[in-house]
Amino acid sequence: MNTQLFYPEGSLMETPENMQAVATVQGLLQAQASGRILEARVTTCDSSHNLWVNFPCMRGMIPRTEGAMGISEGELRDIALIARVGKPVCFRVLRIEQDADGIPYAVLSRRIVQEMCTEQFLSALQPGDIVDARVTHLEPFGAFVDIGCGIVSMVPIDAISVSRIAHPSDRFTVGQSVRVIIKGVQGKRICLSHKELLGTWEQNAALFHVGETTCGIVRSVEKYGVFIELMPNLAGLAELRQNVRVGQRTSVYIKALIPEKLKVKLILVDVCEEETRPDPLKYFYQEQHIDRWVYTPEGSGKYIETVFDGTI
Repeated sequence: MNTQLFYPEGSLMETPENMQAVATVQGLLQAQASGRILEARVTTCDSSHNLWVNFPCMRGMIPRTEGAMGISEGELRDIALIARVGKPVCFRVLRIEQDADGIPYAVLSRRIVQEMCTEQFLSALQPGDIVDARVTHLEPFGAFVDIGCGIVSMVPIDAISVSRIAHPSDRFTVGQSVRVIIKGVQGKRICLSHKELLGTWEQNAALFHVGETTCGIVRSVEKYGVFIELMPNLAGLAELRQNVRVGQRTSVYIKALIPEKLKVKLILVDVCEEETRPDPLKYFYQEQHIDRWVYTPEGSGKYIETVFDGTI
């Protein structure tokens, strides 16, 4: 069973232990001696691409070559360091030095922490393991997430939810904490999924009842009707209506729930003009590992499953 050892950057920064350690020179020296991982927010990336952080007691510098795993080897471009300005970074304290004016500053390494994360945590993960992650940026084809100490992997758009979305921003926001499943490994790339944590058809349908009116989001407008999402893993079809646009929030009447056909029949009651933001995610699976997930109810005409056997 997976036991998470390292967390996305930003997870430690506001903890009392971290704040106490970075507050004083003695705290930094104790962290150096114990090899403790700390966090702070980057304030500057200088012209040599060194990262600087401000502690209450002094400044700290992460030299360019210590800024990330792969920088020295040319596997990672310097833009990855520039992009950390204004964001939390994890590090270990290497030593305390003095600048030309005799002012002390701490020399830090983020690279060492990332190597520890890779060797002690990520390399031990198995297909089906579930880990905490944080959304770092969104592209049309998927969501990039920090799965530990600033090491980023991607959830493809079709693995985000069963309900289809036009862009990952329909489901996630940058900085959001999420859970992801290890699907497999290709070389150095860790492949992720997410939709399985959002529940089966039956689990989602159980939250709704025939005859009630509830909220939904328009996900697709077709010639034969409007697909309206009730939950990220549950959508239904309503009759076509003029001036309905993808992304609009709606009120819908639930006419029927038909598990054997995976159908939810809806009547579109009204639409509102306000822009929709991603709703908070409801995770139905709270364990740390999953071997197999079956979306479809027993007896359904379709069969949809994911087996976490390492196949990409």
